[in-house]
Amino acid sequence: MDATRRVLCNNHELFNPMLAMGMQISLILVLSHLFQIVLKPLGQPGPISQILSGFVLGPSCISRIQYIKRVFFQDMSGDYYETMALFSRIIFMFLIGLETDIGYLVRNLRSATTIAAGGCITCTIFAAAITPFIYHQTAAHGPTFTMVLMLAVVFSNAAAPFVIRIAVELKFATTDFGRLVICSSLISDMYAVLLVVISSRSKHSRSLMTWLLYGLLALVLVIAVIVANMYLTNWLNRKNPNEKHLKNTEAFIILSIIVITAMIIEYMGFNSMIACFLLGLMFRRAGKTTRTLLPKLNYAVHNFIYPVYLGYVGFQADITSINSLQGLSCVVVVVLLGLGGKITGTLAACHHLGISLREGVLFAFLMNVKGHVDLVALSIGLQNKVSLFTLENSLLLIMQIVTSPDFYPLMVVTLVVNTLIVGPTIVCMVRRETDTLGYGHLSLEWQDPEVELRMLVCVHGPRHVATMVGLIAALRGPDRGPVNAFMMHLIELPEKTNTDLMYHQREDDELSDDDAYGGNDVVEINQAVDNFNAETGVLIHQTKAVSPFLNMHSDVCDRAEGMRASMIFLPFHKHRRIDGRMETGKDGIRTANQKVLRHAKCSVAILVDRGISRSSQSSGAESLQQVATLFFGGPDDREALGFSKRLGMHHHMNLTIIRFLPESSKGGQYVGVNIAHKEDNVVMAVTDREAENEADTAMLTDFYNRYVTTGIVGYVEKYVENGNDTASALRELADLYTLFIVGKGGRGQSPLTIGMSDWEECPELGTVGDLLASSDFDTSGSVLVVQQHRISKNEDDK
Repeated sequence: MDATRRVLCNNHELFNPMLAMGMQISLILVLSHLFQIVLKPLGQPGPISQILSGFVLGPSCISRIQYIKRVFFQDMSGDYYETMALFSRIIFMFLIGLETDIGYLVRNLRSATTIAAGGCITCTIFAAAITPFIYHQTAAHGPTFTMVLMLAVVFSNAAAPFVIRIAVELKFATTDFGRLVICSSLISDMYAVLLVVISSRSKHSRSLMTWLLYGLLALVLVIAVIVANMYLTNWLNRKNPNEKHLKNTEAFIILSIIVITAMIIEYMGFNSMIACFLLGLMFRRAGKTTRTLLPKLNYAVHNFIYPVYLGYVGFQADITSINSLQGLSCVVVVVLLGLGGKITGTLAACHHLGISLREGVLFAFLMNVKGHVDLVALSIGLQNKVSLFTLENSLLLIMQIVTSPDFYPLMVVTLVVNTLIVGPTIVCMVRRETDTLGYGHLSLEWQDPEVELRMLVCVHGPRHVATMVGLIAALRGPDRGPVNAFMMHLIELPEKTNTDLMYHQREDDELSDDDAYGGNDVVEINQAVDNFNAETGVLIHQTKAVSPFLNMHSDVCDRAEGMRASMIFLPFHKHRRIDGRMETGKDGIRTANQKVLRHAKCSVAILVDRGISRSSQSSGAESLQQVATLFFGGPDDREALGFSKRLGMHHHMNLTIIRFLPESSKGGQYVGVNIAHKEDNVVMAVTDREAENEADTAMLTDFYNRYVTTGIVGYVEKYVENGNDTASALRELADLYTLFIVGKGGRGQSPLTIGMSDWEECPELGTVGDLLASSDFDTSGSVLVVQQHRISKNEDDK
């Protein structure tokens, strides 16, 4: 027993630092959750709570007690912490690359680079200017250039992992502003990593040519692993086609390849963060491989790696090291110059790009989040040597690192202080910018077709997938803006039944795990989406909602709000039988659709599927699709017309706009499309109906000039007297089109539809949509009924 006690208490034993690190990790996790419980209601993001937990546990607070200090601060513990931090960086940099929106990054590369460059260049200049002062105050010895590089990393780094986490928790990561911030922070991180590479430690004395050769080998290794991952993921996706996810062993093999590659690059003397990010960025996004890795890595990173990593940042801060006026002045100067450099450079870049001052200030503070690459750079201060090269001599000169007993602890304190200042400031500014960062839905009526279309497509089973992905394919193309599509599989949560079986005696695991819901439908849906991705290259993000039909609308509306969707697509509760008749499915689907129409904060479209050929739209191998947009007037019809802008430009879509007008306007009293329309200089009170007519005519005029006169879209006017005439006209069109697009309603008591509601069966489709979807309506064309979101009085008050 005494021998065991001596082993555990001996600071030089191998396993003692491991035990200390395990205790620290456990306490950091507990404290971070406690702080989160207190600070989350105040709006503070998770990174603040996690840094505070490490700070409280560290030498600034609890570890000042001698007994705790002897347990936590032991010989060799620093090496264990650095190793843990290294593996953490490998995992979450790979995950960041895996989640990065490549399309958005490419489209906005110039803007993101301009903002990142503005802050980085200014911070580098400030670092060079302040280096003599810091060098003198910390009584440092060694090359001044090394300290310039280290301070430049501290000032310019934007800590992209933590910026992403803050953006997600404050719910603006999916806005255009948030996505641009994330891209800019990633570029700032890459700049900081390059500075780290220049000032990184080398184990051997190498010439410049040797250093370049090792760099080339590292690049070749990364490219080889990227290519190997493509073949490996394709093979794993095809293997076991009836499985929903990869096996744990297969996922472990992929992660092992990433870790081994990163370790080889580290052994070569280079930092592996850029390599890990590139491996994730170029990883194949579609298939079961990504569907397996994303949830597993997200859970591990967000619940374990981030809290421990950020807690370790706070744990290293020791305010007792500021025991003099010189130390305090260093902290104040570094924090102020770091903030000033980023704010000055970022605001200048934002002004150049035309970004408003208020958004620019918020941008600058978000780019000031620290605690990532800068920790790697400062850890150089703990090493013996740093490798610097000069092109003048073409030799790699090995110089002694800057040595100072005060520099490293002071810089760590500045990182923590900076983040604890910036974090609450960001929260206050985000709350102030709710109008800009909130869910400000812009109707398709006002959207330009070149703008990215974000859509949430809902399916209840494989039956709906083919038509839905065909619709997505028809909305993409070189002539329109990009499509950001999410597919949500809606699964009914069955009611719990009373049973006498014990848990371990159950006949199935239907209620044991969320992944078990959906059965074989999940496999079929995944295969359809994967095939679509292989044919078109369009990535569809998949998600799942398991809930009773009564509450299913909440999942749909919350997801649409979270992704800033412009439109939600819902399947109709009826489906087509073999004989062509419409058969009613589950009544709960209709209930869910009605609630989504009432509660959604964006436009909603219900698709009555009678079989649109997906292959004709995706691959272009089949016949031309004939599409008709029926326009009676009103906001819903204008929204349907706005949707048709994107659909009509597809090379396998022949779109025709059919406007219904009263018979009395045939003589010219009612203008259909007035291209030369001018407002009279007469001030007069107009009714709501007159205002709607003016809005209809204005939109049709613009649509006519842009698309009809150029021959892209056809235009027809139908003159009818009443609802009976309208129904007869629709029956004449029944066999001419494969898809009808129409607004739900919002046209008031139009004389064109009077009497049609007498046989209305599904009011959620509107008068015209209900007729087109009826089993009595002899047509093989599908119907898309569009409802425009109109801001309610309560929303407007908010």
